[in-house]
Amino acid sequence: MIKIQSLSQLYEMLPEDERIIVDVLRQLVSVNLPKHCKEKISFNVPYFYGNKGICIIWPATIPGSGIKSGVFFGFWYGNKLIDEDNYLNHGTNKQIFYKIYQSVDEIDQEAILKLLKESVRIDEAPRQTKKMKRWSDD
Repeated sequence: MIKIQSLSQLYEMLPEDERIIVDVLRQLVSVNLPKHCKEKISFNVPYFYGNKGICIIWPATIPGSGIKSGVFFGFWYGNKLIDEDNYLNHGTNKQIFYKIYQSVDEIDQEAILKLLKESVRIDEAPRQTKKMKRWSDD
């Protein structure tokens, strides 16, 4: 089983086409997220988060993406995004909406920036907590 611990280790494993797509997406996300948002390697791939998950970049070479080729770019709370351009695919996952890139030319920076901005809005929104009803003994 693979255990990737750094970006350099990840990049060493990727074919050139996937490495370029991952790098372009990472730069786009890194530059446009607020300073409190961070990147880490999680699930062996780049994962961006603020208060909760924002997005994940999953190359097909790394097991677990569910794709045979290209790079999966998923928004953790895609189901809550206002995707005016219908840019993201919904697939079978109820929460993570995504786009799969086969080449760097397919990356629509404007659409991604809108979705990142929307993701940050969702991430910074106060959490809604459900109050549990207390049972009384009377």
